[in-house]
Amino acid sequence: MRKQTMNRDWIATARTLSEALPYLQRYTGAIVVVKFGGNAMGDDEAMDEFARDIVLMRQVGLNPVVVHGGGPMINDMLGRLGIESEFVRGKRVTDKATVEVVEMVLTGLVNKRIVQAINQQGGRGVGLSGKDANLMICEPDDPELGFVGRPTKMNPQVLHDLFAAGIIPVVAPLGTGFGENETFNVNGDTAAGAIAGALKADRLLLLTDVPGVKNAAGEVVTELTPEDVTAMTEEGVIAGGMIPKTQTALSAIAEGVRGVVIIDGRVPNACLLELFTEHGSGSLIKPRNLPPRK
Repeated sequence: MRKQTMNRDWIATARTLSEALPYLQRYTGAIVVVKFGGNAMGDDEAMDEFARDIVLMRQVGLNPVVVHGGGPMINDMLGRLGIESEFVRGKRVTDKATVEVVEMVLTGLVNKRIVQAINQQGGRGVGLSGKDANLMICEPDDPELGFVGRPTKMNPQVLHDLFAAGIIPVVAPLGTGFGENETFNVNGDTAAGAIAGALKADRLLLLTDVPGVKNAAGEVVTELTPEDVTAMTEEGVIAGGMIPKTQTALSAIAEGVRGVVIIDGRVPNACLLELFTEHGSGSLIKPRNLPPRK
């Protein structure tokens, strides 16, 4: 028998759902690419929460795509196998042995763990890599780095087919080459940006371990244009590890993505806050001619 006694938490939940209606309507049918990585990947509770949010996005009419990384897991497996890494200008050289380990870890361990978490939350997740159906065809990003790839041709039809079937694609950042039996390891942010661009996604959400893009005063900037990003980079305000993320954002927007958000993935329900509330939860980079986040 249903209990009739209400408490403040239940009333607050109902009010939140009601207030979210305009945002749910705005994103009905939208394609949202989510780059998942960072500390949350190694935490079971955070993984379950992320999976629940992704399933909810699909349940209310969005078409989410999860693109994941897996650097710490790759490092751990290389160490356990006794494979030493060589670095050029701070970047790992990915030889044939290393790329085989990368593929094993990304597609056989990390990808399936995320798929399993989504399925346990009631979703229908399917794992694939950029090699499947030639989703992501690559060229060497730097010949000195070996099998580190840069996407040059995208074939996103397989993702559209999965959307039509009500399935949530989970993509490992590996690509195939133009040569015979080539496999390329692709930076997770780069892969997510390329996939979002190929899909002309409404949003690309880059989950990170930082609050967002900060200005010279150290304050998080909630909205920027590509011109703002370029100026802040030239001035040295955007620096270090934030540069690859903002450059990914600029490339995705140039390919037709309507907005890229750099989000602190440590915040509970960060994706839902961004999509279904007025203020969002990170730094939104969008073309100048689009209306503000509100």
